[in-house]
Amino acid sequence: MAGWEEKVPPLMREKLARIGEATPEEKERMRNSQLLDSFLSEFYKGELSPEGLWGKLKEYKDKGKSHLLQEAQMRLIDSINLGSTPVEFQLRRDAVLAAESLKEDRNTATLELGLNSIESLQRRYKDEMQQAYNNLKAQVERNPQSRMQQVKQGQTTIVMQLSVDEAVKVNPEWRNFISYHEKRYSQEFAKMMAKLRKEVK
Repeated sequence: MAGWEEKVPPLMREKLARIGEATPEEKERMRNSQLLDSFLSEFYKGELSPEGLWGKLKEYKDKGKSHLLQEAQMRLIDSINLGSTPVEFQLRRDAVLAAESLKEDRNTATLELGLNSIESLQRRYKDEMQQAYNNLKAQVERNPQSRMQQVKQGQTTIVMQLSVDEAVKVNPEWRNFISYHEKRYSQEFAKMMAKLRKEVK
């Protein structure tokens, strides 16, 4: 893989220049890391299924590069966020567990438990938000006055009629709810993710 140094991010290249020539082990680790980047990039784009990723990782495991399994799992876990769609989450979950199945010392049940907790939290986060939105939407629909908004244009103030959706989104009650909701769930999500990362061995 000639010219791999050119593909190294500038910051890393600077570090390498400062610490001198990379050892053969470091170069190998960087090459492996770049290959993992390309597999995961294909996976995120939907060009590689969890089974396909499993096949690529198995090739590396068979070449004695089992450490890549853990690195792949960590990167997959880091790509999960609170707002991930159910499809995105399912794909990442399948890929994390597929990589786990290649390990000698498996921790599958604990990882599954952690992933289930995260999935359940994501569902609660979305359900609560939808419920709050529906309640406010019903209030706005019952009170047409709440859809009127005054807008200043130069010296003139005009009254605009908002759509129900727009009226809900500018409602202070909705904004306060979203701010509190995000904060509360983000904290819980961060704790669960930290716990899940610890289970990847």
